[in-house]
Amino acid sequence: MIVPAGIEEFLAAAGWGGAAIEPLAGDASFRRYFRLRDGARTAMLMDAPPPEEDTGPFLDVAHWLTDNGHRAPEIYAEDRARGLVLLEDFGQDRMRDWLDEHPTAEVATYRKAIDALVKLHASLPGPFAPYDMAVYQREAGLFTEWFCPAAEIEVDAAGYATAWDEALAPMLPRQEPGVTVLRDYHAENIMLLPDGEQGLIDFQDALVGHPAYDIVSLLQDARRDVSVELEAQMLAHYLAQVDAGPDFAADYARLGAQRNAKIVGIFTRLWQRDGKPRYLAFIPRVWEAMERDLQHPALAPVARWFDANIPEEIRTRRGGGLGL
Repeated sequence: MIVPAGIEEFLAAAGWGGAAIEPLAGDASFRRYFRLRDGARTAMLMDAPPPEEDTGPFLDVAHWLTDNGHRAPEIYAEDRARGLVLLEDFGQDRMRDWLDEHPTAEVATYRKAIDALVKLHASLPGPFAPYDMAVYQREAGLFTEWFCPAAEIEVDAAGYATAWDEALAPMLPRQEPGVTVLRDYHAENIMLLPDGEQGLIDFQDALVGHPAYDIVSLLQDARRDVSVELEAQMLAHYLAQVDAGPDFAADYARLGAQRNAKIVGIFTRLWQRDGKPRYLAFIPRVWEAMERDLQHPALAPVARWFDANIPEEIRTRRGGGLGL
C-alpha cells in the first residue's frame, strides 16, 4: 500500500519523523490506516483523503468524547485539509477477534461495553445533528433502493416510507433531549486495551438520538453472533442502571428493525456499487434479527408491508442469495 504523499513533513512536525510505517487492513470506506513504530512507541495514522472523506466529523467527535471522559483515542496531530490524523494506537485486540479466542469472557466483556453506554448516556448530548425522522427514513430507504432491485422484486416504496413514519413517530418525543449516538457501536469497533478499558473507534457519524440505538447496534451485531439469551441479559444489565421508561422495549425493536433494514441495503450496495461481495455473507444474520424485531407490535405497520411486498422465499432464506 502506497503511503500518503508528503507524509514525511506531517510526521516530522508531529514529532514522529523517521518512524516505520506499516499498512493495515482497510474498512468499507475510502479511509486507510497505518501503524507507526518509533522505538518502543507506536501510533496510528489515518489517511482520509478529500473529497471522498472528511476528517472533520471524526475529529470533532473524538475531541468531544475525550473532553467528556469517554475512551476515544488521543489525537496527536491533524491536518484536516489533507485528511491526515495521527492518533493513539489502541493495539490489535478488537473485541470480536479477542472473543473468538476467549469465549468464556463474553459476558464480562459485553457488560463492560454496556457500562460504557451507560456512562455515555449519562453525559449531556454532544453538539451533533439530531437523529430525526428524515435521517431514519433516508437510512431505512436503502433497503428498497438497493436490496429490492438486487433481489429483482418490485415493491411499494411509498408505502414502505409511510409504514416507517407510522412506526417511528411515537418514539421521537422520547429522544428529546437525547443522547450521543455513536451509530456503529459493535464488536469490530470496540478495542480491548491493555489497561482493561474498552476504546471507541469509528464514531465519526455521531448524532443526537435515542439511547436504544447503540444498544441495538451492539446486541444485534451484523458481524458477530450474539445469542438471544446474551441480548436479553445485556438489556437487563442496562435497564438495571438506567430509568429507561416503559416504552424502551418497543423503541429498541423499532430501532433494531430500522437499523437492520438499513444494513441489508448498505451491504447490498457495498456488493453492487463498490465491488465488495463479502458483505453479502452477513445479510442472513442481519435479516434474522430484523425478523425478530418485526414481531413486536410497535412494528406492525412495517411488518404488514413486509408481508405484502417481500416474497416468503426471500424471507425464509433471510435475504440470502441475491443471484450469487
